[in-house]
Amino acid sequence: MGIPINLEGKNVLVTGGAGFGVGAGVCQAIAESGARLVVNDLDGVAAAKTAARYPGTLAIAGDIGKSEDVERIFAEAKVHCGVLHGVVNNAGVGLNKPAHEATEADFDRLFGIDVRGLWLVSKVFTNQLLETKEVGHIVNIASVHAHSTNAGYALYAAAKSAVTGLTRGMALDLGQHLIRVNAIAPGYVHSEQGFEIIRTWADDPQAWADTCRTDQQALPYFLDAVDCGYTAVFLLSNLSRGITGQTIFVDNGTTSMVFNRSFTERS
Repeated sequence: MGIPINLEGKNVLVTGGAGFGVGAGVCQAIAESGARLVVNDLDGVAAAKTAARYPGTLAIAGDIGKSEDVERIFAEAKVHCGVLHGVVNNAGVGLNKPAHEATEADFDRLFGIDVRGLWLVSKVFTNQLLETKEVGHIVNIASVHAHSTNAGYALYAAAKSAVTGLTRGMALDLGQHLIRVNAIAPGYVHSEQGFEIIRTWADDPQAWADTCRTDQQALPYFLDAVDCGYTAVFLLSNLSRGITGQTIFVDNGTTSMVFNRSFTERS
């Protein structure tokens, strides 16, 4: 018999949880763990649709890049659920553009959500815990781009590297309060919706995904969003009580490879 991860009695907020990909997988895993799920998204209709999948889930629309919205999100959650015990900072935007071609607006939008928004949510969450003398934990969603990146992703890699740095620093700030802070760095997460993103650099998204699976990973199967979700649940649970300040790469071994498989195959 295995060790179950049970988060019953806990309230967990997932930002950007109404979309496809990692956020959807995180919501699924948290719901399966028994925690009460609070879903935030900029799109209130999409957040409500996600909440409808999981009984008892609370949906709150809001822009995490705005401090007034973040304060309101936590205030609403407190009224309906009580104190939050966990936050998964999933909300983020991407940018595929060479750094020298990016505009100030591109930069401000990227860092405004991926770094500033994450910090604002973490800040309000932490102060809520300290005021109520509760213990909770933070899981940030970084990316393999914090480890190694591609042409056109310099600013995105910089933003996600900032996430891992903030994770380490906050873990040291908050350890004395028993608040743990960790990050997950997903690799390529397979989804039909993700093909729209792949089309920005590949004419045949399915062929690109298949090559990624067979040639660029240690494990020869697709990574599912819920794989990231289960890692988040583990980091929110007491089973990870000795882990803080860490970034866990959930990438089927991509970042462990120096060269693609085909580059080192014997002919």
